[in-house]
Amino acid sequence: MTHVEIFVGSQCHGNPGPGGWATVLRVGRHEKVLSGAEPRATLNSLELQAFTEALRILIEPCAISVHSANRFLADGFARWSGLWTPRGWAETGKRPIHNADQWYALIALAQVHEVTFVAMAGEESPAMAHAMQLAATQ
Repeated sequence: MTHVEIFVGSQCHGNPGPGGWATVLRVGRHEKVLSGAEPRATLNSLELQAFTEALRILIEPCAISVHSANRFLADGFARWSGLWTPRGWAETGKRPIHNADQWYALIALAQVHEVTFVAMAGEESPAMAHAMQLAATQ
């Protein structure tokens, strides 16, 4: 199984507000960069977008290490998502979860992969710093 490192970053002017997302995919010494902007978004929705876009370009099941400074992404994917389906995609208090459409797409795309998360600050690796810088300039 191919190992892919995915570095995701997002920046937002206001929360919500206009913002950008970026992701750097790395397989060995090869890198692919994706980025985009949204006129009105939250940091969390931009982070979800970055990871989703990275998954969309993978053509085979992979072992993925996701590097992110955003705990929301890791916690939502690894801890909370398994609780949402039995609850009808609602939080404990029966409120619909935020960004449900994005989470649903992300989880569907990730099912064929082995995904682990690595929490890190933007300055900890050149690829992470690059993703954060790209997101800020969108």
